[in-house]
Amino acid sequence: METLNLFREIYRKFTGRRGQPSRDDLAAAFRFRYACFKDLLDSNSQFLNIIADLEEKLTGRHVFGMSYVRSQSARAAFHAFRMIKSLDVLSGHRYPVLYRVLDVINIRIKHQLGKRKELQVMELVLPLSGVTQEMVDWVGGKSAHLGEAMKIGLPVPAGFAISTRAFVDFLAHNDLVDEINKRKMDIDPATPQTVKQVSDEIQALIIAAQVPPALSEAILAAYARMQETLAGSPGEPVRVSMRSSAIGEDGQLSFAGQYLSILNVPGDQLLPAYKNILASLYTPRAISYRLNKGIRGEDIAMSVVCLQMVDAVASGVMYSHHPFNVRDENLLISAVWGLGPYAVDGVITPDTYRVAKTEDFPILDRTVSHKAVQLVAKPEAGLHEIPVPPEQQDQPCLSTEQIKVLAAYGVKLEEHYHCPQDVEWSLDKDGRFMVLQSRPLVLQAPTGKELQDIPAVTGYPVLVEGGAAAFPGVGCGPAFLLQRDEDLLNFPEGAVLVARHSSPKFVMVMPKAQAIVTDSGSISGHMASLSREFSLPTLLDTKVATQTIAPGQIITVDAYTCRIYQGQVLELLDHQPLRKSHLKDTPVYKILQHVAESILPLRLVDPKSPDFSPEHCRSLHDLARLVHELSYTEMFKISDMVSAREGYALKLDAPIPLDLYLIDLGGGLAGADPHAHKVTPDQVASAPFQAVLRGMLHEKVRSLEPRPIQLSGLMSVMREQLLAAPNVEERFGDRSYAIISDKYLNFSSRVGYHYSVLDAYCGATVNKNYITFSFKGGAADDVRRNRRVRAIAIVLMGLDFSVEVKGDRVDARLQKYDSPVIQEKLDQIGRLLIFTRQMDMLMTSEAGVEAVAQKFLRGNYGLDMEGMVPVPEESGPGNSPPAGSG
Repeated sequence: METLNLFREIYRKFTGRRGQPSRDDLAAAFRFRYACFKDLLDSNSQFLNIIADLEEKLTGRHVFGMSYVRSQSARAAFHAFRMIKSLDVLSGHRYPVLYRVLDVINIRIKHQLGKRKELQVMELVLPLSGVTQEMVDWVGGKSAHLGEAMKIGLPVPAGFAISTRAFVDFLAHNDLVDEINKRKMDIDPATPQTVKQVSDEIQALIIAAQVPPALSEAILAAYARMQETLAGSPGEPVRVSMRSSAIGEDGQLSFAGQYLSILNVPGDQLLPAYKNILASLYTPRAISYRLNKGIRGEDIAMSVVCLQMVDAVASGVMYSHHPFNVRDENLLISAVWGLGPYAVDGVITPDTYRVAKTEDFPILDRTVSHKAVQLVAKPEAGLHEIPVPPEQQDQPCLSTEQIKVLAAYGVKLEEHYHCPQDVEWSLDKDGRFMVLQSRPLVLQAPTGKELQDIPAVTGYPVLVEGGAAAFPGVGCGPAFLLQRDEDLLNFPEGAVLVARHSSPKFVMVMPKAQAIVTDSGSISGHMASLSREFSLPTLLDTKVATQTIAPGQIITVDAYTCRIYQGQVLELLDHQPLRKSHLKDTPVYKILQHVAESILPLRLVDPKSPDFSPEHCRSLHDLARLVHELSYTEMFKISDMVSAREGYALKLDAPIPLDLYLIDLGGGLAGADPHAHKVTPDQVASAPFQAVLRGMLHEKVRSLEPRPIQLSGLMSVMREQLLAAPNVEERFGDRSYAIISDKYLNFSSRVGYHYSVLDAYCGATVNKNYITFSFKGGAADDVRRNRRVRAIAIVLMGLDFSVEVKGDRVDARLQKYDSPVIQEKLDQIGRLLIFTRQMDMLMTSEAGVEAVAQKFLRGNYGLDMEGMVPVPEESGPGNSPPAGSG
């Protein structure tokens, strides 16, 4: 407050014309203004980082959830507010209108973020016989589909559904919503360890919570009614299977194997089993799946269907259509002895039957596997594995007549739902089939590739031949042999996952994997469904992959012809499926798109336009741009209040391509005339700015030969200038400012169409010394601008900076070096600022990125074409350096 009063007193001196302020008075006022200005610049830098990050996410190449969308929206709004507040204080509270504009934009963002769906159902438990597909939001996909199957006359076990209202009440009763959301904020989708940590914490909260008394009573009452209706001999308890039925599950996205089902549950274990199924919403694989599929956390809720337990003789899966060959409309049936988890989880390779949909359902193919073990129900509760009797291990699980009965069920379900179906079934001890699940089978055809035999490639050793393709394609990379589930946390980008059997847990690494190979498994299993959703080449049931393939060995997986080659087979890599981003069609991505409309667009580009005003701000970016421009006006108003002879912002008189003005906070200049309005380089005493000037005035930089202009590069720059709005932000002729002290420098420069901010401290205390450097802009097209910042990034990495590239922006930081090292790096940055002029014109190919960078690092600043190999123009940026490198 004392500083503010001092500023106001000085301000009155200016406006009251009661004598001229001393330079010390001006310095005191400026230091206060500079504190506000520094806060504003810091938030502007943070805001631009958020903009770059949002733009990167909108490419669809990265996984994120609603926590990211909400947190980045809040951060963007916070930094816009901080900029407005700093400007308002800086200006003597002349911009209250900006707060009102920000409120309008924030209200729009809040609306775009949306609210959680309100549940209309009030019942906690519903009998399955009364459930229809219209109740899908109340009881989830699995329960809704089973209710429909009952209505069309198919055999379904008796049971009841615990509704999504029960789930909401459970969370509210235990105050879990905020606790869960708080923990989800710690998830980094790129770091599996954070997913695992958050998963463990949330599941522990749910398991430790209490089932609300009303819900407990409703569940136990529904079970009692089932017990009364279904009990066989007197006193024999009814056991149930409790299966997840989450919102969104068993729809267009399968969620195959992501949530928990618990089989053979006795009455006294219903409530603990219910909590375990709720907790399975937050297993690492379930969290990863939702993130990769862009599913909002607000849109998930868990229902549970409780079915009479079927003591199955055989179980399996039926597809009413081939899952990826759109021309094959025949049914596919898989079967194992005992309960179904060993089929869908890939523990046992099942029998498979291919059945025509024509009259009498002829069996086209029949493959009987060796089935050594089976999963069965214990008499009292739970499951256990037992051997299959030797005489049955190589026998088919189903007779011809049973296959035809099952095929008829599949056709009936397909006709009812008007789309192919993925059906789980069991055969009980009395020879009756039971439908346990029916969901849409989404056909996932390989992109742009015909399903045809690809001949074996000669000259490469074949490590494995045979197996079943769950999704065709080619993948190449180092083999990662999975020994235990925990190894998934360390799965590297671009590897091939090799495992003994398939598992839906592998969804955690599917976005990183080039292919998946297993010894056992079925194309009708849960993991196979996930592989198709992720368009991931997958080869199952190879029998010997884990024995034949060595860890780290480079392999090429050909899931078209079921072969695995040693080494990289270049002839096959053209057949790699296009791994398109699935995020662009997801709810989370669409919400980010809507929110971004209130954050990203920049319409205020010309400060001289009458539209450059608060009333025309439509986005946070508009606000930030306006505030940033006004801040410079306010910042240097002291120098405008006094005469030009006694101005405080002093023009640097030096042979550099900048209209550069200096503000001295103290000790930054030496020997300058108190009444001068210009200073020369030899009067600069600021250690960091001296170093930058040395670089900018370096003789090799100043004596640059005429720059070569490639026609394609020149045309790109001209095209972008003609198409862009007039007087864009990074324009020729703008003032640049350096705020200096003896050890500090903040240098905002415009060189042509490029804009950079350099902030540095250079003193005797190593731990205080740092350099931050940001560079953005350019007049060329997006491709050349990205190439230019990647070339700059290579230079900065060569100078030992940590570097991050996003779009046409590069950010670099170097810290905790001795003063001579800091000055040497600043000298190089000074040279780089001059060197970057017209660099866009050389960025006609990927070859130019590395070549231009290496020329600079060798001290060749001529920008001639020596050593640069022209290559054909490419459609997009390459891979060097990657975003976030350094």
